[in-house]
Amino acid sequence: MKLNRLIFERLDHRILVGTVSFLAIMVLVGWIWINENARMAAFESQYLARSIERGAELFGSSCSTCHGIDGRGALGVAPGLNNPDIFGHNFLAEIDTQVDALNLERTEVEAQGNTDRVTEIDAELATLQTQRDSLITQMQPAVALGYNPESPSRLVNLGWGSTLHNFIYSTISSGRPVSESYWSQPMPAWAQANGGSLRPDQLEDLTNFILNWDQGDDWTIEELNSVRQFAIYPINPATVSAGPQEPPVGATTTIADIMVGLQDVTGDPQSGDQLYHGVAFGCSGCHINAVVAPLVDGTWTRVETERLLDPQFAGYTGEQYLAESIIHPGAFTAPGYAPGLMPTTFGDRMSYQQLADIVAYLKTQDQVE
Repeated sequence: MKLNRLIFERLDHRILVGTVSFLAIMVLVGWIWINENARMAAFESQYLARSIERGAELFGSSCSTCHGIDGRGALGVAPGLNNPDIFGHNFLAEIDTQVDALNLERTEVEAQGNTDRVTEIDAELATLQTQRDSLITQMQPAVALGYNPESPSRLVNLGWGSTLHNFIYSTISSGRPVSESYWSQPMPAWAQANGGSLRPDQLEDLTNFILNWDQGDDWTIEELNSVRQFAIYPINPATVSAGPQEPPVGATTTIADIMVGLQDVTGDPQSGDQLYHGVAFGCSGCHINAVVAPLVDGTWTRVETERLLDPQFAGYTGEQYLAESIIHPGAFTAPGYAPGLMPTTFGDRMSYQQLADIVAYLKTQDQVE
C-alpha cells in the first residue's frame, strides 16, 4: 500500500510510469512492424506448401493416369508437365547469348580493320557452334518425341500472352475439347462451373503443384530426355496442304488495312464454323464456356448491343470489331475476363479468307431469345 502511494500518488512517478509504458508499447509495435513482412512471408510459404500437398493428392487421383505419376507424360496419351518445355527453359540460351555478343563485336572490329581480332572471334564462334551442336545431339531422344530445341517454350509456341499460372489454371478448368483430333482422348473440363468435379480452390491447388515442378535454370538434359511425351500443337491445314498458300493477314497489320484486305474476299459461315471448331485455330477450346472467354453463342448480338456502344469503338462496324478482336486481341478485353489469354499469333497463321470465314460464322451467332 505504501509502495502504491509512492509510485502513483507522486506526479513525477506517474509521468515516469506513463513514459516507460509508452516507450515499451512503441518498442513492441516497432518489433511487430519490423517482423511483419517476414511473418507474412512465412505464412504465405506455409499456405503454398499445404496447397502443393493438396494438389499432389489431386494430381495422383485425377491426372496421373494420362500425364504420368511423375508428370513426364504418357506416349500418345498426354504431354509431360514436369518438363522444361512448359516452363520455357532454353538449354541453348547461354551459348546463343555469347554468339550474339561475339557477332556484334566482330562487326565493330571488322569496321575498324582489326583483322587479328576478327580471326580470333571466328575461332571462338566455331568453338561455340561445336558446343551448340553437341548439346542438340544430346537432346536427340527428346527431339525424336517432338521437342524443338530452337523454340523450347510451349507458351511462346502457342502465342500465349498471359502468365504460366493462367495457362495451367485455364487449361485444367476448361479442358481441351478439340484435342481429340491429335490425342487418343480429349482433355476434360475439370471445373465444377464447366461440368467437372473440382472447386476453384482445388484448381488452384493443382496449378500450384504443377508450378512447383519448375527448376528455373537447373534443368538438365537428362531430365529433358526423361520426358515421355511432348506437346502436340494444333496445325493449320493450310500450312501442310499441297499447292501455293495464301499469305497471312500479318500480326502487325493495322485494322484499317485489314478491313481493306477483307473487301476482296467473301466469308463463308460454314467454312468459318469448321475453322472455329477445328484444330487449326482451336477457338472453341476457350470459348466453349464462359469461364476462360465469352461464349460463342450470342457473339453477334453482344457486338451490336454492347461492344459497339463502348466509346472506344465509335465508328466501328461489327465486322471491324470482330476482325480486330481476332488479329489484335490485346486491343480490348471483354469485361469480366483476364487480359492476355487469347493467343496473339492468329495474324501470322490466318489468311484473309479464313478471317472472313470466321467473321461470317460469328455473325450467325445471335442471342437466343
